[in-house]
Amino acid sequence: MEQALHDPAGHGGSASRRAYLTGFALAVVLTALPFALVIERPVSSAATLAGIFAAAILQILVHLRCFLHLEWTVEGRWNVLAFVFTILIIGIVVGGSIWIMFNLQARTMLPSLGTMTMSAAPR
Repeated sequence: MEQALHDPAGHGGSASRRAYLTGFALAVVLTALPFALVIERPVSSAATLAGIFAAAILQILVHLRCFLHLEWTVEGRWNVLAFVFTILIIGIVVGGSIWIMFNLQARTMLPSLGTMTMSAAPR
């Protein structure tokens, strides 16, 4: 069990165990917070959405630091560069897909039935 929790960078088992436990606790809190915001509705919908996005971004950072051990140091800059490139490609793919879907939806919208006249209605 100790071997599974050992840090591959050679930082020792107790430091790695502490990082995993801290990451787990933060992940649980950052998962429960959006659920509480949606269930309890203590703030407006826009603030709830902002809270969900903020918790998601923080949870990504917690996972990168505590579980993947990505460090923002000079030694880890290649890992950070690869991560930034991956985020860029994912953003282009997801953003492009959303743009294409909205464009296609706008081009294929049928006129609503309320605007049709009697002469344009099928017989």
